[in-house]
Amino acid sequence: MRGRQMNGSSRIFNLTYLDVLARQDTALHRLDPRAKVLTVCAFIGILLSYGRYEVSALLPFFFFPAFMIGLGNLPAAYFARKVLLVLPFALLIGLANPLLDREILLRAGPVGISGGWISCCSIVVRCILTALAALILIATTGFMGVFAVLERFGISRVFTVQLLFIYRYIFVLTDEASRMARARSLRSMGRGMPLKTFCSLAGHLLLRTIDRAQRIYLAMVSRGFSGSFKISGRLRFGVRETAFTGCWIAAFALMRSVNLPRLLGAAVAGLIR
Repeated sequence: MRGRQMNGSSRIFNLTYLDVLARQDTALHRLDPRAKVLTVCAFIGILLSYGRYEVSALLPFFFFPAFMIGLGNLPAAYFARKVLLVLPFALLIGLANPLLDREILLRAGPVGISGGWISCCSIVVRCILTALAALILIATTGFMGVFAVLERFGISRVFTVQLLFIYRYIFVLTDEASRMARARSLRSMGRGMPLKTFCSLAGHLLLRTIDRAQRIYLAMVSRGFSGSFKISGRLRFGVRETAFTGCWIAAFALMRSVNLPRLLGAAVAGLIR
């Protein structure tokens, strides 16, 4: 399989590997896409319902991506590297909180921890969980499957087609960027990249990807593309899908209503005393 022959660094940037993973035949992959989309939407919605100072209550939710990775026979290291790419954006948002919220809420011995640092940790944890859920959804359903579900749920066709084009355009962008980076590396003998060279490459990258995307679009029109995609296969929401969605939503509701780490910590503290 071509996706499995890629080295670790190339997998980080090659998003087509998610489509390779989506073509596997596991119990999770065989579920109706609607069940997976509904479950992930419920997962993300419950994460967003937590207060800004909640951190420990979010930790049990890591069981969901861990279970999905195991059931779907997915490479955990690949998703860990993907999340590391998203992490700096979460930190960029969260690191402003300690400057704005300086009220001390916790103490670790003589060290006081302000509410800003707690809310920063909450943002980072929720970002990691959300990114994992979205990546796992694509890796077990495929973007075309998610696209079909959005259309079945009544989302505007204009929006879904544009979303699909954006997803496919990312492949064009990364492909052209890898070619330019490889060409420059061969010509520069591994030397650094000045800001002027970087700006020039970025401009050429934009022009090349626009030109290639236009050629792809013309090729699609010549083959009969009329503004919509035809999705092959039938969707069937059966007993397995109902059980999968219902059990996970019930589990999320339980995690939301009960702070399991706090209860466990109190039980351990009681035993120690």
